[in-house]
Amino acid sequence: MASKGGIRQREPQRPTLFLDYDGVLHPDAVYREGERIVLRADGFWLFEWADILEHLLTPYPALQVVLSTSWARVLGFEAARSHLPESLLRRVVGATWYETAPRRWDNLTRYEQIRHAVQRHRHTRWLAVDDNDAGWADEHRANLALTDPLLGLGTNAAQADLRKKLEWLHR
Repeated sequence: MASKGGIRQREPQRPTLFLDYDGVLHPDAVYREGERIVLRADGFWLFEWADILEHLLTPYPALQVVLSTSWARVLGFEAARSHLPESLLRRVVGATWYETAPRRWDNLTRYEQIRHAVQRHRHTRWLAVDDNDAGWADEHRANLALTDPLLGLGTNAAQADLRKKLEWLHR
């Protein structure tokens, strides 16, 4: 179901992936210089592992994506979303940034931001892919596909972990 701007409506019963960008789709060495986003990691480029994520999500057409990246706060939701390849962009149904009062958001861990969105929207099946596991409760560790901040989804181990967790999510 689509809403204004071509963004699908969030459906709580559908499998949901909370997606970070830095340390997942490219190394976590990203900075804003004026209006430009710059990756300061030699030999890498922005969103270089997005095609890997596209491939891993292909078997799961019903999966929806919620942006849990700080890009949504810094650039705005539409600008953050626009950096994704079309097949990922079409899956995006929202961002955690919109879930919390702005001043409070910066003081929450990524896990707290995601849990707030999960509770607010009553998501029953969810998974996060992120390079930061600070504050994650033991009871939800299975919901986290943790990546290395430098190598993100560029490693076989990270891809295997996400693949396994996506299978678990869709049982």
